[in-house]
Amino acid sequence: MHPPASQAPTGAPCYTRLRNGLLATATCIVAGCASPPPAPVSVVKPAQPVAPVAPAPVYATPEVPVAVAAEVVRIPSLVSQAANARDYRRDAATHLYKKLSDRIYSGKMPPLLQAVGVLQVDIDQHGDVTALRWMRAPSHVPAVMAEIERSVRAAAPYPAPVKLGQVTYTDTWLWHKSGRFQLDTLSEGQI
Repeated sequence: MHPPASQAPTGAPCYTRLRNGLLATATCIVAGCASPPPAPVSVVKPAQPVAPVAPAPVYATPEVPVAVAAEVVRIPSLVSQAANARDYRRDAATHLYKKLSDRIYSGKMPPLLQAVGVLQVDIDQHGDVTALRWMRAPSHVPAVMAEIERSVRAAAPYPAPVKLGQVTYTDTWLWHKSGRFQLDTLSEGQI
């Protein structure tokens, strides 16, 4: 048992500083270092003058930013007011013609084409392509199939189908051996 502070031995200033430091440290540990420092404790001053005691450092935990998942709202730059898949097909074909204008075959197509393919395209509410399905694949020319699929995906985003939410439309690709094409929806016909 230690003697009371008023009866401390001659080394009282060291004893008092050690005791105050231990009390401050224990208080920080118990309080989790997040609460304000405790009110000063009144201590009976010894007869000898004591050098001022610097308060023990209090380390607070730094604030950690909390990542809040915020929903990103995308406002489409292109919008389709189509009320059904057939009307949307015209909007999609027009969009593809604008994006791929340098690859559109001008005029009536010749009677013999390199490929004719029927492709179904799923478009989500933002105009992004979510799936492609061949209804009639030009499997005899796999390079043409791959080029059509690449072109359809590269043209995204399509006009957002705001009235439909999402849409699946079907169009027929008429492919000339020159690498140019027409879509049946906007075709100028064949000779």
